[in-house]
Formats: sequence, C-alpha cells, structure tokens
Amino acid sequence: MDNNLSRGQSATESSGDGQLAAPPPVFSIGEAEALARDYFGLIGTASPLTSERDANFRIMHGAGSHVLKVANPAEAPEVTNLQTMALLHIERVDPGMPVQRVLRSVHGRHEEILKDAQGRPMVLRLFSYLEGEPLSQMPRSTAQRRAIGSALARLGLALRDLSHPAAGHELVWDIKHAGRLRQYLPYIEGDDRRALVERVLTAFDRHVQPVMSSLRWQFVHSDLNPSNVLVTKERPDEVAGVLDFGDMVHTPLINDLAVAASYQLGQEGNPLIEAGDFIRAYHETNPLTALELELLYDLIGARMATTACITSWRAARYPENRDYILRNAPRAWAGLKAFADMPRATAQDYLHRLCGA
Repeated sequence: MDNNLSRGQSATESSGDGQLAAPPPVFSIGEAEALARDYFGLIGTASPLTSERDANFRIMHGAGSHVLKVANPAEAPEVTNLQTMALLHIERVDPGMPVQRVLRSVHGRHEEILKDAQGRPMVLRLFSYLEGEPLSQMPRSTAQRRAIGSALARLGLALRDLSHPAAGHELVWDIKHAGRLRQYLPYIEGDDRRALVERVLTAFDRHVQPVMSSLRWQFVHSDLNPSNVLVTKERPDEVAGVLDFGDMVHTPLINDLAVAASYQLGQEGNPLIEAGDFIRAYHETNPLTALELELLYDLIGARMATTACITSWRAARYPENRDYILRNAPRAWAGLKAFADMPRATAQDYLHRLCGA
C-alpha cells in the first residue's frame, strides 16, 4: 500500500453496510492526468494508489508530487466535506501538525464536484504528498510508541473545537456502535472465536454503554493504524505524517485512543506493556479522566471485536479480496485472546498506575 492514500471505509447509511459494499469509482491514468490539469493546473504523470473506497492517484510533476482523490459516490458529500474541513481546521490551529494539506483548484475551491454515470456527485480534491515510511514497514521502539502517542493526543487537541453538520453520520467501525456487532457473529469461523467476541460485547454493554454520554465527545481521527502513520526513514522514532481522515466521527475522545492502542499491543505476556508507552505519552499531552481510564480496557477490546466482526463479514461477502480485508485480523484475534487471559480489574489497576491516577 502506498502512503498518502485513504482507506476511507466511511458508512453513511444507517446500517453502515451499504457504503462498505460500494466499489470505488473507476478512472484511467489519462483521465486522472486530465483532472489534475484541468482542475488544478498540474501537468504531470499519474500512477494509481490502492484503495478500497476511492479513486486515488499520485500525480508526479516538476515541482514534486500531489495526491488526487475522487471520493466514492456512495459517500455523502457532507461527510467528505467533514474530512476537508478537518484538515483545514488543523492547518489553522496547529500548522506544525504533520497532516496533508488540501489544495485549492484553479477556481479557488478546495472541493470540485464531478458526476458519475448515474448522476451522483463525486468530490474531487488534491492533497499534498507527505514523505515518509509507513509505520507498518519499520521497526518498533519505546521512543517511537511515545512519539505516536503524543502525536495522537496533539491531533485530538487540534480537533476539539471543530464543529460540522456531519456530526451525526454513522460509521460501522465507530466503537460507540459496538453493541450492534452481534449481527456479524455468524460470519466468525470457530466457536472459540465467537465466544471471545461475545465476551467483549457483553462487557461493553455492561460497563461502557450506560456511561457513554458522560464521556468527552468530539471529532476524532478514529483509525491510527500502522498504515496511517508515516515515520522518518533515517529517524524512525519521529512521526512524519498522519494519514487517512476517511473514518472521522464524532464520538467519545477515548475511542480514538482505544483504536490506536489496539495496534500497539504486545503479543506475549501482559498485552498492555508495549501499549503502555503509547498510552502514557498520550496522557501526558492530553490527560485522561478517571472514567476514561476505567473504560479504556473495555474499549480496546471493543475495537478488536469490531475488527474481527466486520472483517469476517466482508471476507465472506468478498472472497476474492479476502487476504486484503483480513490483513489486520491476526493481530485482533491475538489481542482478544490476550485480553481474555487478563482480568479486567488487573488491566484497570495497571492503566491507573501507568498514568499516575
């Protein structure tokens, strides 16, 4: 997977399934080059970037590179606009934050509207290209985990005052909807695995759902997985970029940390040991409340259960793309097993001590 592209698995329908099922729009290299030229004045060579949701191209030209993106017509324009406005907001309030910039067209707009064959709108945008190596391809370290934790906390602070009409849009990946995941249980192969997920969902219903309204709510990135973080090749402990705002949602702030922490878990022993570096650095930049610390264990588990459920469903529905869909599933299953072996009270005590609470 090339960097600077968006996975973009937003869901705008109430069920959340329709958007995940819609194929990306199709554009040839020649058409992409023409869009870059006609709308942005860029004369360059296009090369496609892999994406499940959108049509993405890297445009290489004399002054460097940019990313041309045509949003999936199944995504509501106001949801696409949320991502655009979030990047513009970050540029204003924290200009040093390493995220992509949204460029204006020759008409002075950050978004241009195209039409597909059925007349549905498709949003066309041009982004800056961030240099760096995907975290998924680089060695890990304590310093690196701390840097990523600080970066996510800083991003949350930058987004805390963002408001947008799309605050109510739904995303099936959003942890606040974990209680709906039982519809996907029949797609999980193996009684033991289904039991692991059911245990997590029961804990969510018991501990998280009743107090969710008391948490801090705001727009968050919601998908800081290793493919969405760039680090400097020569200095892999430094964050060079945060990509993919396609999963942005208005949700409890702690959910953003839970999503990211699920990708920082150790695979042996206490699963929170390695994630602890990340969580503590986040807390030092954007302190967690007592309630957020109390629920973090449940929410990390809910994220892994979400990954297990949705990817199992999608792999069954699209067997030809099974390997790509399930690329993050092994880590989720390993994490769920490790969590099953760690009592909730033990995890909570560890997290409280970790953050000095």
